[in-house]
Amino acid sequence: MSAAEHTSPPAPPVNAAAPPVIAGLLLAAGGGRRLGGRPKALLPYRGRPLVENAVRVLREAGCGPVHVVLGASAAEVRERADLAGCVVVDNPDWAEGMGSSLRVGLASLAGTGAGAALVSLVDQPGIGPTAVARVRAAYRSPASLVAAAYDGERGHPVLFGADRWADITATATGDQGARVHLKNHADELILVECGDVAAAFDIDTPPDLARLG
Repeated sequence: MSAAEHTSPPAPPVNAAAPPVIAGLLLAAGGGRRLGGRPKALLPYRGRPLVENAVRVLREAGCGPVHVVLGASAAEVRERADLAGCVVVDNPDWAEGMGSSLRVGLASLAGTGAGAALVSLVDQPGIGPTAVARVRAAYRSPASLVAAAYDGERGHPVLFGADRWADITATATGDQGARVHLKNHADELILVECGDVAAAFDIDTPPDLARLG
């Protein structure tokens, strides 16, 4: 054996320091019923469709891949919004409520190797990358269950470890989303206070449009 071979350092273990894959899952299927049927994904925000802002927030917070669930006016959203680099999936049952979009989104993440899905809503522009990154940083394992809190009250985004996806898919119905799972596992939920860096308002009614600037 040569001297060179004696002094060569051992090869590091494969993926020894690989960071966990935390996928961003953006629910953007809403039809804006209380907004006169204006799809929320296409509401104007800083000169661009609102969905683009939500995607940017997830990316800047370190989430990837980013999957976007569309529903109302999906074809128009694809045409008008720049969703390059995202995995875009359609929810034909979007009118049934958020639960159906959550099921479609989690199904689209199968096989990605993601350890968790960080779920955000398209109509909350007051929640920026800092808050999302805080929730993301609380991930510990595929069993993690984490949510942002605002003055101690649970809100979005919410991080679901991959081990929880099957149960969430089985219980997410109507507009309940993952509430059943969150209620059944309340003692396992980690709340991350974000009220100092974000405002968790929704764009639901015409007066709310003023918040878009």
